[in-house]
Amino acid sequence: MGSRAEQREGARQLAARLDADGVGNIALTWVDNAGIARAKAVPARRLTAVVERGVGMSPVFDVFTSDDAIAASDHLGGPDGDLRLFPDLERLTTLAAQPGWAWAPVDRYDQLGQPHPACQRLFARRMADRAAAAGLDLRMGFETEWVLARAPQGPAADADALDYPCVGPAYGMARVVELSDYLRDVTEALLVQGVDVLQIHPEYAAGQFEVSTAPHDPVRAADEVVLVRETIRAVSARHGLRASFAPSVVAGEVGNGAHLHLSLRRDGASLHRAAGADGALAPDAASFLAGVLDALPALLAISCPSPASYLRLLPSHWAGVYQCWGVENREAALRLVTGAPDDPDGGHAEVKTFDAAANPYLAVGAVIAAGLHGIDTGARLPAPQTGDPGILGVRERARRGIVRLPATLTEATDRFEKSTPLREALGEVLHGAVLAVRRAEEAHFAEWEPAQIAAATRWRW
Repeated sequence: MGSRAEQREGARQLAARLDADGVGNIALTWVDNAGIARAKAVPARRLTAVVERGVGMSPVFDVFTSDDAIAASDHLGGPDGDLRLFPDLERLTTLAAQPGWAWAPVDRYDQLGQPHPACQRLFARRMADRAAAAGLDLRMGFETEWVLARAPQGPAADADALDYPCVGPAYGMARVVELSDYLRDVTEALLVQGVDVLQIHPEYAAGQFEVSTAPHDPVRAADEVVLVRETIRAVSARHGLRASFAPSVVAGEVGNGAHLHLSLRRDGASLHRAAGADGALAPDAASFLAGVLDALPALLAISCPSPASYLRLLPSHWAGVYQCWGVENREAALRLVTGAPDDPDGGHAEVKTFDAAANPYLAVGAVIAAGLHGIDTGARLPAPQTGDPGILGVRERARRGIVRLPATLTEATDRFEKSTPLREALGEVLHGAVLAVRRAEEAHFAEWEPAQIAAATRWRW
C-alpha cells in the first residue's frame, strides 16, 4: 500500500481530483456481522487527514444485530474502546447515482495501529493471502438479486407496503419494457463506476431483478458487491422506488439469493480444465470444493445469517438446501459450471446457499478457509447428483448420502460454533462476535411467525 508519505501524497492528489469533479463527501463503509452496510462520511477535503489518522468508531458495531440491537461477546460489547477506519484509496469511487459523493471501503485498526481482530475485510484479505501463498489464484463474484417496490408517498402511506412497479411475468421482456429507463440507469451507473456488468435481467419473483458482474480477487469481489447494492439502492431512490435485498421479501415466495461464484487457477492454468480429471477438476480444485461442501452446514451461519434466510431455503426452489454437488445442477448446494468446451478459461463453481444478509467479506474468507482445509486434508468429493433431491424419498436420499442442510439459524449456528477450521481461521474475537450476533438474532425472532419475520427484515438489506 506504499509508505505513509506516499499514501499522504496519493490522498492529496485524490482530494484535488474529487474537488475538481464536484465531490464534497466520501462515504466510508464497513459491513457488520449482521450483514448491514454501516457508514461514516467525511468531507472530501479531509481525505489526507483521514488517511493519516483514520476516523473513529466504536468496536460495539461488531455485535450489532439486524434490528440495531446490541449483543455482547466475551471480547466485544458495551461503551468502551475505539477503533480507526482507514479507507482503501485504490477502491475509492465517485458515485454516479449520488452526485457530490464518493465511496470507499475501510479496514479497521486499533488506536495503536494494530489490525482489529474482528475486521471482516482484513479477515478476507488474510484468507486470500493464504490461498495465494498456496499457489492458488482465486476469482470470485456474487450475483445480486433484489425486489423493487414503489417508495411510499405522504405521511399516511404504509411504510411496509409492497407496491410493485411492474406486472410482467418472471424473466419476461415485459418487465424490461416497463422499467427500461430504470434498468438502463442501473447499468450505466455501474459502468461509470468501473463495474463490469455481465448481464441484467428480470428474475422469478414479483418485482425481482438480478445483475451479474465480472469476477475479481476475493476482497475486491466483496467490495464490489457492496458498491453494486448501494448503487442499485441509489438509482432506485432517484426513480421513486426502493430496493429490497432481503432473503425473504414475502414469506412463502421465492426470495433474494446472492450466489457466490468462484474459480481456481495455478500458474496461469485453470484448475477446472484438467485433462483427464474427473469432471475436469484438477485434484486441488476437487479437494478445495470438497472442503467447501463438507463445511456447508457450518458455513450456513455465515452465508445465511438471519432467521429470514431460512424462509428462502426451501426444497425444489433452486436454493441448494441439500448437501450435495452436481454438474450444472441448479438444485444442488454446490453447482459445477462447465462452461463452453472450447474455452480453456471456462468452468467455475457456484455456491448457492448465500443471500445478501451475509457479510460478503466473511463469505469469501470463510469459503477460502473451508477450501484450503479441504486441500490440506485431501478431502474428496462424493458422487455428483443429478435431478432434484427434494423429490426423492427419505430412504433414497439416505442411500445416496444426501442430507438436508440446517433448516434453522439455530442449527446452523450450532454447527458453526463446533467448526474448528472456521474458528481457527476467523480467530477467537471475530468468531465470538459472529456467534454472539447469531444467538441474539435467533433469540429475538424465536416466537415470530414467518410473515412477521419477512415483514420486519424486508427493508434491512
